[in-house]
Amino acid sequence: MTDKKLTFAIFGSKSGASNPTRINQLIEKLISYNAIIYIEKQYLNFIDYSLNTKIKNKVLPFDLINFKADFIISLGGDGTFLKAAGRVGNLQIPIIGVNMGRLGFLANISQEKLNSTIDSIYANNFIIEERSVIRLKCNEKDVIFNPFALNDIAILKRDIASMISIHVEINGEFLTSYLADGLVISTPTGSTAYSLSIGGPIMVPQTNTLSITPVAPHSLNMRPIVVSDESKIRLDVESRSHNFLVAIDGRSVKMKEGTTLTIQKANHKVKIIKTENNTFFNTLREKLMWGADTRQLYSKSLKEKNIND
Repeated sequence: MTDKKLTFAIFGSKSGASNPTRINQLIEKLISYNAIIYIEKQYLNFIDYSLNTKIKNKVLPFDLINFKADFIISLGGDGTFLKAAGRVGNLQIPIIGVNMGRLGFLANISQEKLNSTIDSIYANNFIIEERSVIRLKCNEKDVIFNPFALNDIAILKRDIASMISIHVEINGEFLTSYLADGLVISTPTGSTAYSLSIGGPIMVPQTNTLSITPVAPHSLNMRPIVVSDESKIRLDVESRSHNFLVAIDGRSVKMKEGTTLTIQKANHKVKIIKTENNTFFNTLREKLMWGADTRQLYSKSLKEKNIND
């Protein structure tokens, strides 16, 4: 066990706050190791009612600026994890993603394994997996908000009827023009998120690749393409409404037609804590139910429904 007194910073969501028992158990576990515990101020205010008096006196609030910790704990789903990763930025603090909901590729440590995960941290029985991040520039300048994405950057139409035209260059060479509802540039981490839902490929995190996948393309010949993450991707957008949306890990902003977007790999990576058997392939099998007999699952759900009815 490490002799160092560790500091943990906890992020959470409202959905993650729905299980006060787990939150109290987590903090009690950290207290048993004499850890220093910080909880993001807004989240602490939200869960204040669920913390017992003993615990309230052992935790400290923190702001999202200039904080330090040995580990980040994200309580929620993948959305909460992405927010935590965005706020951590290039601080290089490893993140422990705890799934407080249903599906979770990033937040893939179950609530039941949370205590044993903390034990593994103190026993130095874990690995740190580094995930690549992409960066958006507009007209060769950073966007005014957080320009980094762990999952994906999506260029999307704003109105219901009209598609947009997205002209793509890779390392200065013209690739093609997509007439579509949008385009998603995904990291391997994001390949199991939005990109997967629109037909993009699943990419193993260590493959050093990016995928470019159209959203509802006008031509069926427009297929996803995988490129090196060392590529410089340039996008120019035409729109009938003369504007469009850009979503960076779900953080969206309106852009004007004529804005040139450049996407490249960032200089920093996001560090994710992995414990024994908590691997990418195990997560794929579990979350996508590979090898499961869907007929049996459907039959089981029908039986449960009939019982409840």
